[in-house]
Amino acid sequence: MTAPAAAGHNSIDGGRLKSLVERIERLEGEKAALADDIKEIYSEVKSAGYDAKIVRQVIRLRKMDKADRVEQQELLDLYMAVFS
Repeated sequence: MTAPAAAGHNSIDGGRLKSLVERIERLEGEKAALADDIKEIYSEVKSAGYDAKIVRQVIRLRKMDKADRVEQQELLDLYMAVFS
């Protein structure tokens, strides 16, 4: 017996829906495993004597476009000049 169709739809492709849900579940599991791996690497960062907070900032900045990084640094310098 198939599930009733959603309102406004004549039918659903149960096989397709099940496949999509299973793919999402698999990827969520992989994402959790990757998060654990990253956490482990940050532990290595700390064990090696590096500041994990600064390493996180480096990673965040490396993801940015160079022009955006430069603009952000210029604004930071401008704002910090208020406190000098």
